[in-house]
Amino acid sequence: MTKQGTILVVDDNKGILTAVQMLLGTCFEKVITISTPNKIKATLHDENIDVVLLDMNFSAGINTGNEGLFWLSEIKKEDASIQVVLFTAYADIDLAVRGIKEGAADFVVKPWDNAKLLETLKTAYNIRTANRKGISIATDKLVVSKESGMFWGESNAMQQLRSLIEKVARTDANILVTGENGTGKEMLAREIHLLSNRKKETLVPVDMGAITETLFESELFGHVKGAFTDARADRPGKFEVANKGTLFLDEIGNLSYHLQAKLLTALQRRSIVRVGSNTPIPVNIRLICATNRDLQEMVQKGDFREDLLYRINTIHVEIPPLRERPEDIVPLTEIFLSKYTKIYGKTAMCLSLDAKEKLKAQPWFGNIRELEHTIEKAVIIAERSVLDGNDFDFPRAKKKPVTKEATTLEEMEYNMIKNAMDKYSGNLSLVASQLGISRQTLYNKIKRYEL
Repeated sequence: MTKQGTILVVDDNKGILTAVQMLLGTCFEKVITISTPNKIKATLHDENIDVVLLDMNFSAGINTGNEGLFWLSEIKKEDASIQVVLFTAYADIDLAVRGIKEGAADFVVKPWDNAKLLETLKTAYNIRTANRKGISIATDKLVVSKESGMFWGESNAMQQLRSLIEKVARTDANILVTGENGTGKEMLAREIHLLSNRKKETLVPVDMGAITETLFESELFGHVKGAFTDARADRPGKFEVANKGTLFLDEIGNLSYHLQAKLLTALQRRSIVRVGSNTPIPVNIRLICATNRDLQEMVQKGDFREDLLYRINTIHVEIPPLRERPEDIVPLTEIFLSKYTKIYGKTAMCLSLDAKEKLKAQPWFGNIRELEHTIEKAVIIAERSVLDGNDFDFPRAKKKPVTKEATTLEEMEYNMIKNAMDKYSGNLSLVASQLGISRQTLYNKIKRYEL
């Protein structure tokens, strides 16, 4: 078998470098070792590196792991598609998990198992190869965008959505993303940004449901020193921070009618005025908005401005709920099993036929967020490697499938929140966890539905 791939090993222990170089040389075309991270950037420029095996501590007497996280960030700045595997001691596992959240492909614990180390680096190399070809990562049947975390399944609905996104992302057209709670609207916004011509600039997310009316202008447009009591210095708003990049306004349907006018003015003029100032500041942004509400219906009711809807809705994309694409449920579950067995230090787990059937039979009204929460809980509690249907904490009360004739989305949401509040005796932390939403979003919905 032809050896492929170039691996860079960074560790201050020369004995480890020698041992790892001998091992990796049996599987990879080229293995480069350096004993100081200060040479990483030069090596990346001189060599076509596929995977970096990176130690987390380099300075004598310092074992915080922060050095490894710093160099992880530096490597990703040089080339985000280079895969980084963290080399860590047992005591650093929490930091390694943090590293995964910050972009590392995986981690290997010292003292290492040779087979495990080789397997981990081979997987990372395959990911790097896929990235070079412009292909998202395929794990079993599920395709996952590594950088954004967007889950692309094999269902026709998601493949059609993906095709549309790839066409529109490279334009500057404003995009409205709709879909139920938990379908991954923010992840899709990140995917659009990463596929756009603005990908090297900032994506600024704003939860419109969490911004109070009194702080709206200050948060979005900024303020000048002395504009109000606590304005001790000039502060740019989200529009300015997102300049040349992408502004993502989540829960746009929660914005009150009179504030919609202020947002529309900024979008029409392509400029903002900080609170306490009269000077317009030009802004160049790509706008993505998201909501779980029917904005057309809100327009008919007089709750949403039609002119604002036209402005934000150049392209409309809708993420289908999980229950409408059951073929994606098991592959998603397997992704989450792999993720959480690593995070919680469990042995690899798989699904029995019974588990697969029961997972596909669930309505998943909380969509991917609810599924992930269910799988995480199962991984924590399970004591065996093969999970069956009894290992999952499914809702006991069987809910009827949602149809257009039976109920509206808002009625369904109202009933879900009310039932959860009754079940948990008004404990909002438990209610938010059960529904897979933040406490702030729950507060806003309780206020909206007057619960």
